[in-house]
Amino acid sequence: MPTILPDVIDDKDAVDAVHEARLWRDKGWTARVIKNEEDDGWAVSMTKDGESEPAFVCPWTMGRDKKNPKPLDVAAFNTLVKSASEVVRRHEQHLQAMYHKSVAIGAGNVKIFVTLDIVPDEFEPYADLTARDDAGELLATVRVAPDFKFTTASATDWIRSGYRKPRP
Repeated sequence: MPTILPDVIDDKDAVDAVHEARLWRDKGWTARVIKNEEDDGWAVSMTKDGESEPAFVCPWTMGRDKKNPKPLDVAAFNTLVKSASEVVRRHEQHLQAMYHKSVAIGAGNVKIFVTLDIVPDEFEPYADLTARDDAGELLATVRVAPDFKFTTASATDWIRSGYRKPRP
């Protein structure tokens, strides 16, 4: 009985997948075993598709001959993808924490939520200071310097000023 092959392969990753001893490309990641320049050992770098720099580099195990690296395999690659994805996720969380800050200020029986969103533009960075009520309605927004000292006290002062643009 003849084997029927599909006319079109829908999974782009399956077509672009590479599974070699020192290079694996699959699931949106590339693992590359490289010589560690600082000693006689080996390292593996994990680069997300579309990125120019590795997201994760770690030592790699020597093979049985104690000279060459252990070849990549499915289990090792999956572990590396998990570790590299976690590094990327932590980096994204760190950036979110650096560029987005918020406080809740009690004003009578209402809470006002004040946020500072920093836009790290290479040429003209800035930040938006925004106030919203309990229902999420916009009360005010002003552009401030990206190094604006955002604290509960500065947010409270801004609310008390009637949302006038804070002085630098």
